Amino acid sequence: MQNHLIVTINGEQYLAEPGQNLLDLINTTGEFVPQICYNESLGPIQTCDTCMVEVNGEITRACGTTIEEPIEVKTDLTHVEAAQKEALDRILENHELYCTVCDYNNGNCEIHNTVAEFGLEHQSYDFKAKPYEIDSSGPYYRYDPDQCILCGRCVEVCQDVEVNETLLIDWNRERPRVIWDNDVPIDQSSCVGCGQCVTVCPCNALMEKDMLRETGYMTDHEPGLLRSMIEATKTAETGYEPLYAISNTEASMREDRIEKTKTVCTYCGVGCSFDVWTKDRKILRILPQKDSPANGISTCVKGKFGWDYVNSEERLTKPLIRRGDQFEEVEWPEALEYVAERFNRIRAEHGADSLGFISSSKATNEESYLMQKLARQVIGTNNVDNCSRYCQSPATKGLFRTVGHGGDSGSIDDIAAADLVITIGSNTAESHPVLASRIKRSHKLHGQKLFVFDLRKHEMAERADRFISPKSGTDLVWLSAVSKYIIDMGWEDKHFINQWVNQFEDYKQSLEKFTMDYAEEVTGISQETLKEVAKEIAEVDKLAICWAMGVTQHQLGSDTSTAISNLLLLTGNYMRKGTGAYPLRGHNNVQGCSDFGSMPNYFPGYELVTDAEVRKRYEKAWDCEIPAEAGKDNHEMMHAIHAGTLNSLFVIGEDTGVVDSNINYVTAAFEKLDFFVVQDLFFTKTAEYADVILPASPSLEKEGTFTNTERRIQRLYRALEPTGESKPDWEILQAIANQMGYDWSYNHPSEIMDEAAGLAPLFAGVSYDLLEGYNSLQWPVAEDGTDTPLLYKDGFPFDDNKARFYLLDFELPYKTDDEYDLHVNNGRLLEHFHEGNMTYKSKKISSKTPNSFIEISPELAKERGVQEGGEIKLTSHAGSVTGIAHVTDRVSGKELYLPLNDNGKTAVNYLTDNRVDKDTNTPAYKEIAVKMEVLKKKGKSPLPSNNHRRGNPQPQISVKVEEKWQRDDYIFPGSKVKQRG
Repeated sequence: MQNHLIVTINGEQYLAEPGQNLLDLINTTGEFVPQICYNESLGPIQTCDTCMVEVNGEITRACGTTIEEPIEVKTDLTHVEAAQKEALDRILENHELYCTVCDYNNGNCEIHNTVAEFGLEHQSYDFKAKPYEIDSSGPYYRYDPDQCILCGRCVEVCQDVEVNETLLIDWNRERPRVIWDNDVPIDQSSCVGCGQCVTVCPCNALMEKDMLRETGYMTDHEPGLLRSMIEATKTAETGYEPLYAISNTEASMREDRIEKTKTVCTYCGVGCSFDVWTKDRKILRILPQKDSPANGISTCVKGKFGWDYVNSEERLTKPLIRRGDQFEEVEWPEALEYVAERFNRIRAEHGADSLGFISSSKATNEESYLMQKLARQVIGTNNVDNCSRYCQSPATKGLFRTVGHGGDSGSIDDIAAADLVITIGSNTAESHPVLASRIKRSHKLHGQKLFVFDLRKHEMAERADRFISPKSGTDLVWLSAVSKYIIDMGWEDKHFINQWVNQFEDYKQSLEKFTMDYAEEVTGISQETLKEVAKEIAEVDKLAICWAMGVTQHQLGSDTSTAISNLLLLTGNYMRKGTGAYPLRGHNNVQGCSDFGSMPNYFPGYELVTDAEVRKRYEKAWDCEIPAEAGKDNHEMMHAIHAGTLNSLFVIGEDTGVVDSNINYVTAAFEKLDFFVVQDLFFTKTAEYADVILPASPSLEKEGTFTNTERRIQRLYRALEPTGESKPDWEILQAIANQMGYDWSYNHPSEIMDEAAGLAPLFAGVSYDLLEGYNSLQWPVAEDGTDTPLLYKDGFPFDDNKARFYLLDFELPYKTDDEYDLHVNNGRLLEHFHEGNMTYKSKKISSKTPNSFIEISPELAKERGVQEGGEIKLTSHAGSVTGIAHVTDRVSGKELYLPLNDNGKTAVNYLTDNRVDKDTNTPAYKEIAVKMEVLKKKGKSPLPSNNHRRGNPQPQISVKVEEKWQRDDYIFPGSKVKQRG
């Protein structure tokens, strides 16, 4: 245990930990020290000089002082306050105070608040305008150099938190300023629109465009008039005390019309939480908090700026019933009566198992729970599934086989704390950008090693210490070969295996075929590289492995996921912080949707429907009988429709006709249904085939919980009333159940969670009271509310408390041939989500990336005679797509990459077929062999000139504040005070 140090502050003694930041300590004492550039989430930047204190008789920056020995600190001496005032005066020389007519005057302008608390009445240096124009070129935010105090927070967060490395300060100019890339307009830079720079800006220098002319009572004016008002305000408000009085009153008035509501992001599985600022139905701002458990102050472009879809004119606002070839708007009673009558009739004629239910990974945990309850209690079938079948079921299967829980073994913090992170089949920076930033930061600043195994040279591959590109679908082989080599060399963690893992000898024997010769032949990775990787894995103390759809969406997806877990067990990389298995969940609630029972073989909490004792518990609670056999998954449902044994389908929040494999086969199934109900926000491609369309509400219009990729359950609160006559999914499901003769009487989602927690041991202690605000729980949650951030601390959830090695074999189940000679890889893009049903509603995002495209390697482009912007047609055994070529070295040879963000002629699932993972029926989306036809040799690039991929980032550590200190016009405030005597 470390010894504490005594720090005396203004005569009072405090205990500090060795290495603690002095300003952090002062902030716990109640003493006021100005600190405009300091932000707890960023650490010391040392640019503003306002936190001057006296330490052992010398004036210094508190934020730049690390406590290594007992020290005496003075904050209230006259010359210390004079130094602080000098620093504040220099800031006001760079920043014009016109708070009352400023859109940032919302109670959190740190310049305003600091100057007011300090009691500064007049500034010693007049404000000096800078010779730069406002940069409003980008779609998301604008930069006003005149208001910029050069605190460098935006640079620090871009360089070392987001680690996009776009922003820096040019200290060499006569008047320094923040610049983007190599000094280009925002819109022409590598800025990815994460918005973190705007989040941490302490004033109005950087502001979201949606905030401008919207927040204040006197801010909705053209620039010329605003300038006049600023001058008038400055004339009227002589001295700062009147300015503060008026501006504080106006800021208080704003509180009456600007609502700030905590929510959880509705895009990827990272689970970012933040406050959403709304005025009426206008979404002004997304503001993450340092207490946001998964993301802290971080966001990505979708979470920060991708909310336009909520107010889209394309939103469904009334129920629709098909009448012939047309849809007709009807009232809710008629729609509900019709749905209930048709469900009842089909069940009566064909049996309960003739109906199928597909839940939504965009809906809440409570809504998933009700969807499976509707299927099991009201209809009497286990035919219920969700989109985890499309992506993460194989990862869950691999973990259940080996370690017993189907979720991340730790938290995002553990990934950041690992000594070595390996990502496999994961385009992490684009699919899970905020999580990727934690890896990038640890890699850049803290010595973490990064190995990337992928087909494509994406951003994480470019950053990696090792980027290795195995042949498609062969990850199982190199994983097993590395495992075998570790055993052969005697490097396995014998103590861990002996204590915690079964079947080692059988496992060892099962690896015999995975020799280095075999692995090199199958994967294309050299034996030397494989041996080096094995050695580094064995030598490192803490290893975390992240994987995603590049692993799971293969015919051997479950087996490859199992091989990952086998390797972690072999090397003792479970049960400790900074270690473990991390299958990165794609949708915001794909984890929770499965957790809460929308699966054909599991009740909530992953208890098998075939378990009589478990089934009896639910039958007693619901007063019904539940089938003892597992139901059909969504893949099997499509086959059953074609076979004539599934007659009705109810789909919530899933554009199944686009995102399921083999579009032609799936939509042909839709046409065969007797009755098809779709519940969604928009008239999707899937909805075109429906008989009834029910208008649902997005996350901002309801309450509930989501569970992120790290098993973290978080509350979301209603920020807006539902649009038109749309309703939250849980209310619609309850209305359907009651129309069918049941008495569901939930008044609030908390009551649904209480029921789930009372039935599923995994969530026994979950309650809305424990999830209030930014509080969260990571399952399993004990009855007393104790949660489990790190799994397996006391063993594994098997009868003997031990994990299990699982034996595997390998046979490559597909390949290209002479005719279908190209392989199509596919995946996400940073700025769009999935098929783009939400993000294409954003004009801001679409201005950067208006369409999907097909990445083609320079060598293949040359061989086939196609150039940037050319139009190509790809044909597989299942179908064809056409798209615009983007020539890039991110792909090589005969590998193509097709982003998922298209629901038209470039939709990848026109190419996929019915092949699936042998253990989970997850479609083998990544196993596509195609032939190419060039329709047009060249054309306009699918990437606009303002796309961030065309930028030129400038990596550096922090803001290079030393360059400021070296300027001829810089004087340290403490020195200035000494000069004055």
